[in-house]
Amino acid sequence: MDDTKRMDRRQAIKWMLAATATVSLLETKSFGAGSTRSLAGYGRDPNLMEVYKRGDFWPLTFTPEQHQTVSALCDVLLPSDERSPRASQLKVPDFIDEWISAPYEGQQRDRKVVLAGLEWLETESRKRFKRGFANLSNEQKQRICDDICSREKAAPEFKEPAGFFRTFRNLAMSGFYTTPEGMKDLQYLGNVALLKFDGPPPEVLAYLKLS
Repeated sequence: MDDTKRMDRRQAIKWMLAATATVSLLETKSFGAGSTRSLAGYGRDPNLMEVYKRGDFWPLTFTPEQHQTVSALCDVLLPSDERSPRASQLKVPDFIDEWISAPYEGQQRDRKVVLAGLEWLETESRKRFKRGFANLSNEQKQRICDDICSREKAAPEFKEPAGFFRTFRNLAMSGFYTTPEGMKDLQYLGNVALLKFDGPPPEVLAYLKLS
């Protein structure tokens, strides 16, 4: 396990969770005049200047078997290519585990969807192919995913699993594209320091009558 990479991901997760907690607090209208609503709260906010290990904020959710299933599904959605590693190599399953373990309302909704979906995925895999999802061939994994990849087009018996797939896909994409490798894959160039700055272009200075 690459501990340096894990700590980098933890920094990103800390900021994400802090932002989510802030949004949740604002949505309570606790700053409104005359409000009598009280909040139970979740304890102290994390100290964002510290470095944390997995599970330091709250108990995590996935069993080793669920983590394998999640890793396999993440890699179906985001396999390796010439530009970036596969999702599991970038610790996207750890991100999803951290997300659904958070004690906030939105994350707890996702937790129910994800856990129910993983149970369905394992049951369906064993029903069709006599093996768990992580042990299926790529073609077998793809066949199951093709049945649940679109809620609108899914057969009636696959409508609910398709809802799980949509939630899971959103979480996997969020985890992947907030890593340095995912941002590079997007060719995102923001927040990059300029090595050399020669000042404003001449035409801008001329327009402002500063040349």
